[in-house]
Amino acid sequence: MTAATGPAPLGDAETLRQRAADALATARERTATLTTCVDEPELSAQHSPLMSPLVWDLAHIGNQEELWLLRAVGGRDALRPDIDKVYDAFEHPRAERPSLPLLPPDEARAYVADVRNRVLDVLQTAPLGGDRLVDAAFAFGMVAQHEQQHDETMLITHQLRRGPAALSAPPPPRAPAGSTALRSEVLVAGGPFAMGTSTEPWALDNERPAHHRDVPAFFIDTVPVSNGAYERFIDDGGYDDARWWAPEGWAYIREHGLAAPLFWRRDGGGTWLRRRFGVTEPVPADEPVLHVSWYEADAYARWAGRRLPTEEEWEKAARHDPATGRSRRYPWGDADPAPEHANLGQRHLQPAPVGSYPEGASPLGVRQLMGDVWEWTSSDFLPYPGFAAFPYREYSEVFFGPGHKVLRGGSFAVDAVACRGTFRNWDLPVRRQIFSGFRTARDAGPEAA
Repeated sequence: MTAATGPAPLGDAETLRQRAADALATARERTATLTTCVDEPELSAQHSPLMSPLVWDLAHIGNQEELWLLRAVGGRDALRPDIDKVYDAFEHPRAERPSLPLLPPDEARAYVADVRNRVLDVLQTAPLGGDRLVDAAFAFGMVAQHEQQHDETMLITHQLRRGPAALSAPPPPRAPAGSTALRSEVLVAGGPFAMGTSTEPWALDNERPAHHRDVPAFFIDTVPVSNGAYERFIDDGGYDDARWWAPEGWAYIREHGLAAPLFWRRDGGGTWLRRRFGVTEPVPADEPVLHVSWYEADAYARWAGRRLPTEEEWEKAARHDPATGRSRRYPWGDADPAPEHANLGQRHLQPAPVGSYPEGASPLGVRQLMGDVWEWTSSDFLPYPGFAAFPYREYSEVFFGPGHKVLRGGSFAVDAVACRGTFRNWDLPVRRQIFSGFRTARDAGPEAA
């Protein structure tokens, strides 16, 4: 077995600066789209107690950029120290944020624009080496990823808001001919592989360091579980049978009366409909199921006689090349994601049909491991051996433990800058507003090892 792949080619300092500038610009363009498509009352309203007002996210993006790039990297004086606590995500839970003295929309826009103009000056002069925070422009990549993560959060808020559609995008491409004839699962041979990374320049602390994991042989679905397959679980009484549910999940769905994924309802004729960004439409049977909790994913897997993959299994299926023994950056190889590889970056406002993106498949033929839907795994969110918090413990360390489950692979709402074969997401097992789906796995018998 060989070690994990090296970092993406970065080039000289000028290339690094351009890469960072492009990542920041892409994030800001998306932020503008998400915050200019609704009026000021909608921007300032709280559309769900699970989420912040959109205007809080907007100013928080600017505040974090000021803290890390103007103050920490640039050594500049604070522009707005008076708002630091208001936009500290650990000071105030989301449900309380509407009561804070938030910057009004025009002032928030002016603030984030002022910060960005100053940051671009810092980017042109800051050393890009000699300190871990600036090596390979890490801090700039971290801030671009942070903004894109909040863009995904704001897109979730748009999904939760009531009223007419405010966003639009073309549908994803149809799955290629023959996709329905794909094998339902593939065998991933047992043995060691290199998990995580020590070389990916913009990888975040919980992805590090690279280390070897020995994973027994297993089978994994070639595509995510579809809406049509999930409907069969519902129709078979899956939400009414305690056998399939973890005790905590069974108690939760009974208490809250859950009987289908979030945003689903039946019409008068029994057809399943869903609400998607202000539009009500029939649930497409061939799309990956979306807006399910970990408990729902786990129950479906049990009902199907399978289980959720562990985080190690998911990453081995996504990155390990059995021909070379090397761990790739992405399922398709080391090249940065392109539109033919995965449904990323909010190009579409829904997952692509199962079996899509054959050019993004893993060496074993597993499709849609990146993009479309975040995929729940069975694993708790825990540190890797040798983990070290950087540059602040609140990004990952405070969430480690059995309370959070790991999701992998990204969704249609994730930008490529914040999505890698090593990227780890996590959330509470009850969460359904996130763009979450899953695929299943099963143990391989001794004859398959």
